[in-house]
Amino acid sequence: MTPQLEREFDVIVIGAGAVGENVADRVVRGGLTAVLIEAELVGGECSYWACMPSKALLRPGTALHGAQTVPGAREAVTRTLDAAAVLKRRDYFTSHWQDDGQVKWVEDTGIELIRGHGWITAPRQVEVAGLDGNSYALTARHAVVVATGSTPNQPPVEGLHDIEYWTTREATSARAVPARLAVLGGGVAGVELAQAYARLGSSVTLVARGGLLGAFPGQAADLVAAGLRADGVDLRLHTGTRSVSENDDGSLTLVLDGGPGGPKGSPGTGPAGASVTADKLLVTTGRHPALEGIGLDSVGLSAPEGGTLRLATDSTGLVHHAADNEVPGRPWLYAAGDAAGRAMLTHQGKYGARATGDAIAARARGELTGEPALWSRFAQTAYDHAVPNVVFTDPELANVGRTAAQAEKDGFRATTVELPIQVAGSSLHAEHYEGWAQLVIDEDRKVLLGATFAGPDVAELLHAATIAVVGEVPLDRLWHAVPSYPTISEVWLRLLEEYGL
Repeated sequence: MTPQLEREFDVIVIGAGAVGENVADRVVRGGLTAVLIEAELVGGECSYWACMPSKALLRPGTALHGAQTVPGAREAVTRTLDAAAVLKRRDYFTSHWQDDGQVKWVEDTGIELIRGHGWITAPRQVEVAGLDGNSYALTARHAVVVATGSTPNQPPVEGLHDIEYWTTREATSARAVPARLAVLGGGVAGVELAQAYARLGSSVTLVARGGLLGAFPGQAADLVAAGLRADGVDLRLHTGTRSVSENDDGSLTLVLDGGPGGPKGSPGTGPAGASVTADKLLVTTGRHPALEGIGLDSVGLSAPEGGTLRLATDSTGLVHHAADNEVPGRPWLYAAGDAAGRAMLTHQGKYGARATGDAIAARARGELTGEPALWSRFAQTAYDHAVPNVVFTDPELANVGRTAAQAEKDGFRATTVELPIQVAGSSLHAEHYEGWAQLVIDEDRKVLLGATFAGPDVAELLHAATIAVVGEVPLDRLWHAVPSYPTISEVWLRLLEEYGL
């Protein structure tokens, strides 16, 4: 048997994706030692299989379409996308799935890296089966941080266990464009990758049990749906999938069940028994925290019978109900990013990771006890008020804070103001520009609770809205933030005028 190598660090981080990297960086900046444990590529899902490659697949099609919407440029565009060139550029942005650059950053930052599978065995104790053949017994003087990300859900579709299908990993790393692609799921990943592959030449059918982008306002989601249909995507909404099977030629057939129907009892867009045949099936029906196999049961954390384990955390990422974790002055187990089960977005996970790392370092120095103040550098307050999110389709959809439905659910006396985006800047931006904007307003405090924009290139409008929501800028002061002319940002002025300012 290989003897265990015993090591001690101030902080042990399980998972070296973007979130784990940020936690480790912050604790090292705070004067502590840290080790990252990672069995796959350092940099994680975002760098190699999610954010970066998916946007690299989307951007060429958006740029081409943008040129086609402007007279003068349109006449100069004489070709369709070069799929091979798009995939080559995608490879560049994933560093060809090599993590040398990220490993060098880890080393230069003063963080140690152990490649292997790690699991918790007791409070502050972690074992690692190293990929180098060694076994490690690690002790954390201050904290263990779970930053293991998330893993795809598998929907209960008959036959799905028996076939090979794509998750987002396979879709973003594919070496060729399938002639026919079926996409299961109408969320962000589903719509983005459906459009990317449609523009690369696939015949795409998207099947969703519910509507498209159901977490967003309907008017905004409708613009995205129109954009997908314009690219030839066959949308089968409010339609369930009964089964999937492989055919003799290697293709796949999905049998649809017609689904529960749409809003107000409208029928699904596919009759029961209809079928879809495709060369590849992409399943994008959500994700859940990747908490299996990391030893959480050893410290009293386990899934409810028949359910999925979810971790409850405080505003610093400290995990509730773990063994010895609530002993005054001795907290030790934290979760960050997707593993904490909150907003599963890279930028939000990195934000939370920075707060967690700073809180760990401050507690180690005796500078922080209990819960930190809201909006302090140790508190992840934005999770509850201002999570920004962009759907990088064409048109784009950008949202921050609460929707009208969320505001009502949270007990606010809220109103909305919405307008089509029809300003000089949008007319110059593209011929026949179509967009939509909405503000959600707290009528008691006269501040923004949320904002949504839909239209070509509206993502760049979002940070102004995020600042307004986080800063709780009064509307009568926001009126004095004059948008430049002629930009699409002039929609801010029109929205405030529509509200009555």
